[in-house]
Amino acid sequence: MASLAAPCGVRTLALRMLDDAGIRWREAFVGGGVTAVAAAVTAGLGVAALARRIAPPGAVDVGATFNLPPLPPSEVVLHTNVSDARARGALRMLAAALRSSGRPAAS
Repeated sequence: MASLAAPCGVRTLALRMLDDAGIRWREAFVGGGVTAVAAAVTAGLGVAALARRIAPPGAVDVGATFNLPPLPPSEVVLHTNVSDARARGALRMLAAALRSSGRPAAS
């Protein structure tokens, strides 16, 4: 398993679902960011619970192959105290991009 460090909610959910399904697992890689986890997947160090839109190019969905339980959809929530107009504009664009991908987003 390649994942982010605790307290990542996706990591916690994925590990609980593996345990509930009786699937043995071990952590092969713990990264400090999604980019590091994606690099570990690309290098073949493990499998990771990643949304398709952030999976690295060439990554293969192995859920069905390994009979892994599907993760439920999750919300992306953005909290900020940024007051700079330019930065707030960028955050609004990010929220709009998430909305257009079919996923709910808070702004």
